[in-house]
Amino acid sequence: MSNIPYGRQDVDSADVAAVVEVLTSDYLTQGPVVPRFEGEVATYCGVQHAVAVNSATSALHIACLALGLGSGDLLWTSPVTFVASANCGRYCGADVDFVDIDPRTYNLCPLALEKKLLEARRVGRLPKVVVAVHLCGQPCDMEAIHHLSREYGFAVIEDASHAIGGRYKGSPIGSCRYSDITVFSFHPVKIITTAEGGMAVTNDAELARKLSLFRSHGITRDPNLMTHAPDGPWYYQQIELGFNYRMTELQGALGLSQMRRVDSFVSRRHELARRYDERLSPLPLTLPWQHEDGYSGLHLYVVRLKLDEIDRSHSEVFKAMQAQGIGVNLHYIPVHLQPYYERLGFRRGDYPVAETYYAEAITLPMFPAMTESQQDIVVAALQKALGK
Repeated sequence: MSNIPYGRQDVDSADVAAVVEVLTSDYLTQGPVVPRFEGEVATYCGVQHAVAVNSATSALHIACLALGLGSGDLLWTSPVTFVASANCGRYCGADVDFVDIDPRTYNLCPLALEKKLLEARRVGRLPKVVVAVHLCGQPCDMEAIHHLSREYGFAVIEDASHAIGGRYKGSPIGSCRYSDITVFSFHPVKIITTAEGGMAVTNDAELARKLSLFRSHGITRDPNLMTHAPDGPWYYQQIELGFNYRMTELQGALGLSQMRRVDSFVSRRHELARRYDERLSPLPLTLPWQHEDGYSGLHLYVVRLKLDEIDRSHSEVFKAMQAQGIGVNLHYIPVHLQPYYERLGFRRGDYPVAETYYAEAITLPMFPAMTESQQDIVVAALQKALGK
């Protein structure tokens, strides 16, 4: 029986050598490599500032803090995302709400957003921050979201955890052309990896200063930011309540090395996706739809079961794939259905498009090192699981 994971890192000898070089250097943390990695990502994305951290969750948290999100404020995001896209608001003491998804892209729907904003303005409860999640790597309709942000006065965070290497309207995802801050993830199954790690990028120098401050205990050695003159050359001040969210030099070295191959990783994902499209088209499935405005990072390949055309349930198909050694997954359980959020008052039926998606979706294995023979095994297993 084959054992094919849904995702897997691709680490080559150059990556290993880069990490070993750091291990034998003078710095394992707070050295020169992480800033080089930040510079490489900033240049690649065409953005002014980049702040590396120990996870994308940390990046989302400090992004919210930098934007001034706090108690009594409101953050909106998509219900179809990893819980961190919503939790970052809760970490800041803010309330969280959701906007239903577009039925084709599975991203936050700008029409649903506009409708919700109209009602929110009527009752005087507009969001301070909207987190737009580029699910599977496909960019949201950022131009529409940006337009609404100007009209209704909210800040925009792009949760591009799935999307480095993608493009939107000709610009790299991460350029922050339509947002205040963009966040990337470098978890092992993502486009590039630092083992664990993340990054926040922005074109706003003041936001970048705050991101850097919150990343490292809220401490500064810059006399211009201190409340009084330094006591001596050893002096530092804690001017905010920050966190230890720093990325290590080892992680930075791996990320810097991986950036050499980011375009080839994404290109290979597109090759595999096209091959899936061809081989799965005869089956009772809804295949991923790609908007012409974007070039997806294609972190995930999600199919939806046409349950009215098969005699098996969602769970039965999923289990049948697992029984054949195929590491299928489901991205994601709608956040509002999680018990924590149900305790906050959310209920099944609140976001019907998201819930329909959840009832049908299965993530198939896809990663750059995947072979065509492995992909053929996945296709054959799915055909068998569907009873076709």
